[in-house]
Amino acid sequence: MSMKIRLARGGSKKRPFYAIVATDSRMPRDGRFLEKLGTYNPLLAKDSEDRVKLNVERVQYWLGQGAQPTDRVARFLESAGLKEKTARNNPKAAVPGKAMAERAAKKAARAAAPAEE
Repeated sequence: MSMKIRLARGGSKKRPFYAIVATDSRMPRDGRFLEKLGTYNPLLAKDSEDRVKLNVERVQYWLGQGAQPTDRVARFLESAGLKEKTARNNPKAAVPGKAMAERAAKKAARAAAPAEE
C-alpha cells in the first residue's frame, strides 16, 4: 500500500482550509484517510503560528512507515525541521514569457537601427 501525507481540502467556496492527512495514495483527495495529522489555513498571515499546525509525533511515525509527503506538505515539514531541505530546480523561472521576449527583441532592433545610420 502506497502511503501519502497530503492536504485534504475543506472550508467553503473561496475560503480554503486544509487538513494534513495520512492516506492511501489511491484514495480521492477529500476522500477516506487513515489519520488527521494537522491543519493548514492559507488565509492567515505567513508569520502566524496558527497557519500550519502539525502533530509532530504522528508525522514522524508515518514517515517512518514509508509515507511520502506531497510537495506542499514537504515544505511544511522542512520548516518544522522534520525533513531535510531539498534543493529545488526550476530552470524556466528566469526565462521571460513570449510577449516579453518579443518586446525585448523590438527594443534591441530599435537600439541597433540608429547606430547603423
